[in-house]
Amino acid sequence: MTMILESNAFGPNQSIPVRFTCDGDDLSPPLHWSGVPDGTRSLALLCDDPDAPAGTWHHWAIFDIPSETTHLAEDQPESGHFNGLRQAMNDFRRPGYGGPCPPPGHGTHRYRFRLLALDVVRLEVPKTARCHDVATAAAGHILAEAALIGVYSR
Repeated sequence: MTMILESNAFGPNQSIPVRFTCDGDDLSPPLHWSGVPDGTRSLALLCDDPDAPAGTWHHWAIFDIPSETTHLAEDQPESGHFNGLRQAMNDFRRPGYGGPCPPPGHGTHRYRFRLLALDVVRLEVPKTARCHDVATAAAGHILAEAALIGVYSR
């Protein structure tokens, strides 16, 4: 079975609604998934913009998600830790989700939401971890990966 990541707010390669961007309410979008492989001990979700002018911009890392979880509701709390989940500092220098916010006139940017099925219950990263630290810590523990790409421009 293949792991699948979806949102009822936007489809693959579709525009991310304004409410989930810096031009709107900057809410994290609702996400749901299926096909998590046997042996998964936790999940991590990463979101980045590979089209940012200075290189990849990290918008979100939420991790230590229990393996039986099948979704994240819209508007996850901004705090770094809640309900056993942890969130890293994004490149906006705050914990939690920071929505699409490309420079005006810079064209359409892709936003990659990546769900990682991991073979560990907890990632060993400091409380002050940044999104790229989470991606690095997860790299050696990935059992499966699913992606959803949305687009946005200003």
